[in-house]
Amino acid sequence: MICVETIRKVRRLHLIEKKSIKEICRSLNLSRATVRKIIRSGVTEFKYERKSQPYPVLGPWRARLDETLEENEALPKKHRKRMTKIWKELSDDGFGGGYDSVRRYTKNWRIAHGRQQAQAFIPLIFDPGEAYQFDWSVETVLMDGALTTVKVAHFKLCLTSDIFSYKSLILLCLGCQKALHGLFSPAIVSEC
Repeated sequence: MICVETIRKVRRLHLIEKKSIKEICRSLNLSRATVRKIIRSGVTEFKYERKSQPYPVLGPWRARLDETLEENEALPKKHRKRMTKIWKELSDDGFGGGYDSVRRYTKNWRIAHGRQQAQAFIPLIFDPGEAYQFDWSVETVLMDGALTTVKVAHFKLCLTSDIFSYKSLILLCLGCQKALHGLFSPAIVSEC
């Protein structure tokens, strides 16, 4: 397979260094047809794709494999057979091919029959108040002249990506704590 680096070397030798096709073939150990193809086309990558996959060993077993795959897809997901089990059943009945040929055929069969895994889409646009990130931390603050450990809640709104700063959260918590002192007993507030 010809990599992008080889294509770059061939074009550089031909276009910039003005070497002939014969000289390029000798220096890079490529055929003349390959060098001509690289020079004449503007493609940066050459891929070979088969138009149809030959199945010399699997050919006589394709009808049976199709039936087995149809039956298998009709079953609930929990009760479906694995490819190794399907291959083992075919082998026990006289199939002489390898597991990989059955796996490749099954992959193409699933694509052709529209039984491919659904693509997931997670939107990154949120309505106001729809989503947020939340976390707790423990901070040590100086409160009324004494070091006090305070539990702090951190919020990040997904709509605006606004993050509540540590300072505003601590003040918010302290403000809540002072307000709660008037409503509940001090023992309950200290546990918050």
